[in-house]
Amino acid sequence: MSPYTVFENLISFVIPCYCSELTVESVIEEIIQEVSKHPRYDYEIILINDFSKDKTKDVIFKRAEENHKIVAIDFSRNFGQHSAMMAGFHKVRGEYVVCLDDDGQMPIESVFPLIEELEKGADVAFGQYEEIKQKWYRNIGSSINAKMTEVLLEKPKDIFMSSFWAGKRFVVDEVIRYEGAYPYIGGLLLRITKNMVSIPVVQRERTAGRSGYTFLKLINLWLNGFTAFSVKPLRFATFCGGLSAAAGFVYGLVMIIRKLLNPEILLGYASTITVLLFIGGMIMLMLGIVGEYIGRIYICLNKAPQYVIKEVKDQREDKE
Repeated sequence: MSPYTVFENLISFVIPCYCSELTVESVIEEIIQEVSKHPRYDYEIILINDFSKDKTKDVIFKRAEENHKIVAIDFSRNFGQHSAMMAGFHKVRGEYVVCLDDDGQMPIESVFPLIEELEKGADVAFGQYEEIKQKWYRNIGSSINAKMTEVLLEKPKDIFMSSFWAGKRFVVDEVIRYEGAYPYIGGLLLRITKNMVSIPVVQRERTAGRSGYTFLKLINLWLNGFTAFSVKPLRFATFCGGLSAAAGFVYGLVMIIRKLLNPEILLGYASTITVLLFIGGMIMLMLGIVGEYIGRIYICLNKAPQYVIKEVKDQREDKE
C-alpha cells in the first residue's frame, strides 16, 4: 500500500520520462492550465526520469524545485516505462491517478472526461485513439499487444487499453502490491478489475523527438505480459506437442501401410528430413517458452528490483 494519505479531489499525474527535454515542460504546463479550469480539483505531478540520454533529468528537477506539487525521480539505469510507472505509483497521494506519456501527444483536455467516467462508477478509464499517430511497427505492435491481452489476459473486447488512462486510488494501491521484477501494468489492471471503459480521444502529432520504444523493447513487453500473468503459452506448448506427436504417429502408420502394400517403394529422404525439422523446431520452440518462464522465475526468486531510485526531489510535505 502507498504510505501516503489519500487526498480527495486531488489528481495525481504519473509521467514516465525518457529523452523528452523538448516536450515534457509543455506537458507539465498543459496539465497545470487544464486543472486550473476546474477549481474543485487540485493536482500533483510525478515525473520519473528513466535514465535519459539528454537533459530530461535537469528539466524535471528544475520544475520540482520551482513547484512543490511536482515530484522528480531519477533512476540509476533504464528500467522501462512500466517500472517507471510503478515507481510513480508509490508516490501518489491523489484520489484519482492519471497516467500519460511525456511526448505531448496525449490530449490533456481529455483528462476530465476520464475522471467523469470514474465518478460514474468505472474503476479504470482509457483514452481510445480514433487514429494512432506513431511508426508503422508501433501500430503492428499495438495490434499484437491488443490481441495478446484478449487471448492470454482475457481483456474485454470492447476495451481499448492505451498508455493514457485514469484509475481510482484503490486500483493503484493494488497494483503496487506486485513485487515481481517484470511489471506489466495492463496485466495488473486486468487482474484487479474488469470494470473498465474506453472513451474516444484524439491523439496529437509528435512535435519533437521520437518514441523510446524499439521493436525489441516491444517484444520484451509482450514477454512480460504473457509470462508473468498467464500460463496459456504453456498450455499452447502442451497442445502443440500433443498435435505433433499425433501427426508423427499418423505419418508413421501411413508409411508402414504403404510399405506393406508395396514392398518395393522407397521411403523418401526429403519427407524424413521435413518431419525431423518440423518436430525438432517444435521441440526447440516449446523448450524456449518453458525456459523463458523458468528464467523469469529464477530472476524473481533472486529479488531483482523493479527499479532503483538514484535521486528524488519531493517538497510536498515541506510546503504543507
